[in-house]
Amino acid sequence: MDIVPARLSNHRLLGRTLSRPEQVVEWLGAVQAQDFAAAKWAVALRMKSARDTDIERAFDAGRILRTHVLRPTWHFVLPDDIRWMLELTAPRIRPILAYGDRRNGIDRALISRAERIVERALEGGKHLTREELAAELAKHGIEARGQKLAHIVAHAELDALICSGPLRGRQFTYALLEERVPKVRRLTRDESLATLALRYFRSHGPATLHDFAKWSGLSLKEAREAVALDGSVREAQRDSGMYRHVRSTSSGAVPSPHARLLSIYDEYVIAYRDWDVLCGERGLKQRLFAQGNAIPNVLLIDGRIAGTWRRSLTEKEARLTITPLRKLTPEEKTAVDQEVERYSEFLGRPVSAQLTAAARGSGARKRKIRLHVDMLKRGETIHPQRRK
Repeated sequence: MDIVPARLSNHRLLGRTLSRPEQVVEWLGAVQAQDFAAAKWAVALRMKSARDTDIERAFDAGRILRTHVLRPTWHFVLPDDIRWMLELTAPRIRPILAYGDRRNGIDRALISRAERIVERALEGGKHLTREELAAELAKHGIEARGQKLAHIVAHAELDALICSGPLRGRQFTYALLEERVPKVRRLTRDESLATLALRYFRSHGPATLHDFAKWSGLSLKEAREAVALDGSVREAQRDSGMYRHVRSTSSGAVPSPHARLLSIYDEYVIAYRDWDVLCGERGLKQRLFAQGNAIPNVLLIDGRIAGTWRRSLTEKEARLTITPLRKLTPEEKTAVDQEVERYSEFLGRPVSAQLTAAARGSGARKRKIRLHVDMLKRGETIHPQRRK
């Protein structure tokens, strides 16, 4: 079993692609989405043809939703999945919020009071921004800004009270979950565990049990239980450990060369504990780490990380700076050019790309950025103040 071709196929990054945004989210189970622009591109990469506006239309219509689920960050999920996923994973997310809750004077009584206020404010199909929710809370004597407001809203999401509403310009809104999402059959805990295991390993496999636990937010014991409950997950031994996959996993050769421009939060990157498979070439991972705070996105060549890229937007175009971690062949550069053209079609605007010299880094810089890279691998949001 060759891991890279199988993952590329199962992620729908190569070969069979999907037609609609909701099909992508259903296939992957959930799509990490704290970076909204990057998450839209991650969905589009797995479709036959898609523009940024196609993903936004699906989001505004509620065909895909954005909420805190699995690990403590935002994900795209389907309306049919949001309730059982929250019921399964919210109990593990709440303790992670506990320290911030204490620092901000948040207890269960305050959460319950705030949720009653939020519910009344959103009733009747209203969609309010976070700042508008803060104003409603303030009217009733709850002053909440910054992290305190973020925690209150996160608890309301975890309690299945609110979820994403449609965009208002560039602003996100919240809606009542009961009004946004029709009720569907409730899954038992065993059904939820088995479904989550199937969704992960069919789309992310071959992967380890530790990978699944990291992605799902479940304990290792729960992850093992989930795999046992779904009979379609198979095991395959490799020198580096035991990998799991579904029977339909592809092991065909990867057409070479081909390139993909991925966000650092793309499921192909963020859903695994160990990046050795992704980097492949000896020393490549160290050069990736050496870029430190300059790794918002990654360049894949033939399914392995071969560089990083950054984007800046002007009124008329997008500009990409692509930094390889090794020297690219002329054929690989052509593949990168083709991917830039694809990104231009997605954005619906011209994209210019500059290919810089291969990156190098000092040992001191590698040590400096180790914490940052580990946070990315855990799927945590990197706040601006941590990038300084």
